[in-house]
Amino acid sequence: MGEVVPADEQSNYETFRDCLSEPVLKALAMPAERPMPKKNRHTKKSSTEKNRISVKSTEELHVKGTISSTDARAADAEDLGEFIQYLSSIIFPCLPSALRTLSYPKFRDSPSLQDAYSTPLSSSTYTPLLELISPTAIDSLTSYALLPPTSDTTDLRNLLLPVLHSYISAVTAAPPIWTTTRTTECELCARDWVPLTYHHLIPKSTHERVRKRGWHAEEMLGSVAWLCRACHSFVHRLASNEGLAREFYTVELILGGGVDGDGEKVREVEGWVKWVGGVRWKSR
Repeated sequence: MGEVVPADEQSNYETFRDCLSEPVLKALAMPAERPMPKKNRHTKKSSTEKNRISVKSTEELHVKGTISSTDARAADAEDLGEFIQYLSSIIFPCLPSALRTLSYPKFRDSPSLQDAYSTPLSSSTYTPLLELISPTAIDSLTSYALLPPTSDTTDLRNLLLPVLHSYISAVTAAPPIWTTTRTTECELCARDWVPLTYHHLIPKSTHERVRKRGWHAEEMLGSVAWLCRACHSFVHRLASNEGLAREFYTVELILGGGVDGDGEKVREVEGWVKWVGGVRWKSR
């Protein structure tokens, strides 16, 4: 485990961990279901006997496969949660103190912090930051194939620069006007131990088109859902911004397969929510 995080940095550490979890979860997402074994066609049996054996075997395989698959996913989620926490604990302390303690008031009142940490970061800022990442962290990233075996500074930049941008944007953001609607847990996976972000149920980039075409009433344009960063990213992979505005503009619709009740989308969301809900951090 990495260094103990001081109490005054704990909130920012948790935000950093959440931002780091996004690319890790995306890269090491739950494995696809293994295909069912094909029937053995070498031995000929009567039609009745074949059907009886086939049904029995399929049922047994399904039950055993479901149990083993569920156990494997739970174990994978737990291991992944520990790995994300470990990575965060060895990378976050490498950052400069000013970055580890960055906040909206500090950023707002300090021109020097604004020059240094306005996103996107300049190469003169992010290059020294990436040079601070410890060899231990780089080895761990490589061992999990998050970096190629012969990685260079470009590979490290491509992986961690978006994390730094997300982190800085999160800790320097002004308190949103939707704070009064904030929930205590993610509205999809129900995790209450991770930082939450607000997702515009009708993406802001679509508002002009929504008004022009009358898809929704004006008062609905400010609707938000409070989601963990992983679920937030998942929702944006579920459909385009216009698709979200037209088909998935409430949490109920996201869970229910959109306005058309698409069964495939329902299963996709259910599978994601069940899996990511098992990714947790242990107490430090």
